[in-house]
Amino acid sequence: MSSPIGRVLDVARTHAEAAAYTIGWDLAVRLPQPLVDRAMRTTADRLYARGGSSIDRLRSNLSRAAPDATAGELDELGRDAMRSYLRYWGEAFRLPRFTADTVDDWITVDHPERVFALKAQGRGMIAALPHMGNWDLMGAWALSHGLPLMTVMERLRPERLYDEFVAFREGLGMTVLPLTGGEPTMPRLAAHLRAGGFVCLLADRDMSRSGLVVDLLGEKARMPVGPALLAQQTGAALFAATSRYEQDRLRMTVHEVVPTREGPDGLVAMAQDLADVFSAEIRRSPADWHMLQRVFEVDRLPDGGVR
Repeated sequence: MSSPIGRVLDVARTHAEAAAYTIGWDLAVRLPQPLVDRAMRTTADRLYARGGSSIDRLRSNLSRAAPDATAGELDELGRDAMRSYLRYWGEAFRLPRFTADTVDDWITVDHPERVFALKAQGRGMIAALPHMGNWDLMGAWALSHGLPLMTVMERLRPERLYDEFVAFREGLGMTVLPLTGGEPTMPRLAAHLRAGGFVCLLADRDMSRSGLVVDLLGEKARMPVGPALLAQQTGAALFAATSRYEQDRLRMTVHEVVPTREGPDGLVAMAQDLADVFSAEIRRSPADWHMLQRVFEVDRLPDGGVR
């Protein structure tokens, strides 16, 4: 158990980080994009050079995505991943200023006809996303093309920071449900899907005991049951949607619909289909996988926690 002084320091650190996000948010909206890009790149390099537990986790995860990388290559990959991650933040902060035309100027989409065909059928859609590229820009693209998007967001500390992120995403047109501390999310998501809605869920990490164990990048990992379970329950189309950076644009891919299988084994099979797509896309562009948390089973503790 932490000491009272330690708890005070943790609270102070949390509020300081929240203040830094708020200041960065305000500056990114006001400053020219090239200046924001340079600032984010410099910040990424400093954070990576400083190191710490999150950087160690990033390097550990990336070693699974690039198992043949030398120590020097892994170090370079880790730095590039931090640059990609801070690029995401720099773009996300500016999204409220984007118009539909601006969004299309920033993103290239492979196979958009797949979602348009499902929309024309009135069928609900579940996009399962890894923490790659810029998932907020992907959501903005969906909204700009008439897809009614609902998502779930993990609560952040302090609450004020969480409220600001919810307001930001709702300002783009998303409906945001809290992962915890609110009404159950699954009934709301299911009703939205049955009405022909669109649900986007980050799906490459789950640290609960209800997660589905799959093979990700050649190792056992746990993915959330939600995407596959919603597809089983509602008949909505489940597919992976991934993104990676290519020079000055984001490239998003809408992957093929995952076949729906029944029963508990079907849930695992559907999650594995998603994991296979995630693995291939992460290996294609590992620097765009922004995973700074433990994700693999070998990193979990016997009681279900993480090291």
